Amino acid sequence: MSSTTVRSPRTADPYADGDVVDARAPRFLQATVGAGAALALLTGWWWLYGLLALQLVVGLVLGRRWCLPCVAYFELVQPRVGEGRVEDARPPRFANKVGATVLGLAFAAHLAGRPAAGTALGAVVAVLALLAATTGLCVGCELYKLGARLRGVRPGAVGVLDLAEVGAAPGRPAVVQFTHPLCSDCRELEERLAAQAPPLHTVDVSRRPDLARRYHVVVVPAAFRVAGDGTVLERLA
Repeated sequence: MSSTTVRSPRTADPYADGDVVDARAPRFLQATVGAGAALALLTGWWWLYGLLALQLVVGLVLGRRWCLPCVAYFELVQPRVGEGRVEDARPPRFANKVGATVLGLAFAAHLAGRPAAGTALGAVVAVLALLAATTGLCVGCELYKLGARLRGVRPGAVGVLDLAEVGAAPGRPAVVQFTHPLCSDCRELEERLAAQAPPLHTVDVSRRPDLARRYHVVVVPAAFRVAGDGTVLERLA
């Protein structure tokens, strides 16, 4: 008697919901890029750097449907292993931009007759991409967050929230969470905060990106504990 394993349906459409991503998808892409860069190092096929850079650029510009490793993950791997944690897509997207840039420089260095520089740049991509794929430590993602902090997006950078604007009652302390309906970490944080006092109010960044920009929310989930006059007392996430 045979049995069939039924996977849970996707909560995020991998092609339409571009502001979030299954957390396993970037690691699959990083594994592909890292393996390609390592192959170029071992064989001397430096033209692979150009192909990898081109694929990343095409995916960034035209969307995931044009990213071959992304399509392979979403169509072949995800249906078998199920959807992973859904997270903010902005940090891995920035990491892809960094990877495409360094790979492009490696390719250009070889074209310019500087193989040592091209090999060094290719080695950097191979090491960092495989590190991200195997451990989850994404250097490009961390650079994205560091850049946000350098631009002033850090705990304490938001001093006051307009309570009426975010749907909270003025004059009463509240917790305001910036969230996305498909974000796994957002749902978990919302459940924890909803069980506490004061009242929780959520802002969907997919519907109100203007508020996310105004209050320097670079990655969701983000939450603030505020006083009755809107003064931010603490950044919770």
